[in-house]
Amino acid sequence: MLNLLYIGNNPDVINALANFDTKFNFYQLPNGLKAFAYLKEGNSPDAIVCEARLPGMNGIEIGKIIRGLTGFVKTPFIIFNCEPDVNLTKEAFKARAIVDDVYLFPFDLNNLYIRLQYLIKYYDTVEDDIAPESAFKEYKIPFLKRAFDIVVSSIALLLLSPLLLVIALAIRIESKGAIIYKSKRVGTGYKIFDFLKFRSMNIDADKHLKDLKHLNQYSSYETEHDELTADCPECAKLSEGEYCSPILYIKGLKICEHWYIQQKKNQDVSVFVKIKNDPRITKIGNFIRNTSIDELPQLINVFKGDMSIVGNRPIPLYEAELLTSDDWSGRFMGPSGITGLWQVELRGKKGTLSEEERKALDNKYAKTYSFWGDIKLILRTIPALLQKEDV
Repeated sequence: MLNLLYIGNNPDVINALANFDTKFNFYQLPNGLKAFAYLKEGNSPDAIVCEARLPGMNGIEIGKIIRGLTGFVKTPFIIFNCEPDVNLTKEAFKARAIVDDVYLFPFDLNNLYIRLQYLIKYYDTVEDDIAPESAFKEYKIPFLKRAFDIVVSSIALLLLSPLLLVIALAIRIESKGAIIYKSKRVGTGYKIFDFLKFRSMNIDADKHLKDLKHLNQYSSYETEHDELTADCPECAKLSEGEYCSPILYIKGLKICEHWYIQQKKNQDVSVFVKIKNDPRITKIGNFIRNTSIDELPQLINVFKGDMSIVGNRPIPLYEAELLTSDDWSGRFMGPSGITGLWQVELRGKKGTLSEEERKALDNKYAKTYSFWGDIKLILRTIPALLQKEDV
């Protein structure tokens, strides 16, 4: 029996694999982000099957990242589409080093089983090698940068310990609840970790975020729809069975990509969330946010190796799941950090930062960072710490 990882949401595929349990022991994950975390936890499936079309990134892009992970260069990787897509098929066969085969669902699972057995035997005869050139290389922090992070974070934690204790006491006196706020963040190489900050908001602040979507600085849409629908007006103009764009399978819905993106816009779903004069912030929280003191517990993240002093800002899971690999994968192939290029460029200049500007700055840093460049960014960060706006 083959241990199979299935990345996708198609209920018909899930049912087919479940009914083929004599040959496949399969594990299903809905998107690439969760698949990367699953593989990095030490799980090693015999083969991976991935939907060609998924929100955020397509199957080929997911394969590029998986091939770059340590230990998965020789794991059979097959993508399938639920609708004919000539362009994607051509792209897949151009990426031969990434994708082993392409199927159109529904297909005979016996044929898939035979194909995977052949690929497993074939890879057993191939000598171990590095990931193909087209794969995303897994980021390894340079020795000098890591040494700098350990020295700086340990000294800073020691010197700042009296201030940390005072702030912790003030937070506890003003409001009950945890002093340290933990949230899951996605950092270097799509690593998911507990991101630490001093709590600056009232308890259960996350539950009230939806009520404040209209205040999000990164948002430009005003209409709201709570649920996705599959009724695309453009598809309705076409013949039955035809769609205006590639098909996605999301939460049991068969929905075209165009209509999915349009509804996401109408839902006011912005990748980044930043609210001016956020009413959820406490009095102490307002002070520690304006002085960036709330960020100091991240020195513990740096000491542990979750992130660096300088790098691209780690982002929440719900944000990472909305990012497309074409525009964003580069930012995850460099270091994540407390401060970085986009913070010093605009955070202290009373300006707002568009998503496109932040994309460009994050990708630029990932491609061009250096030790001495990091030192310059640290020096440029100091004037930006005392920011003027409540964001």
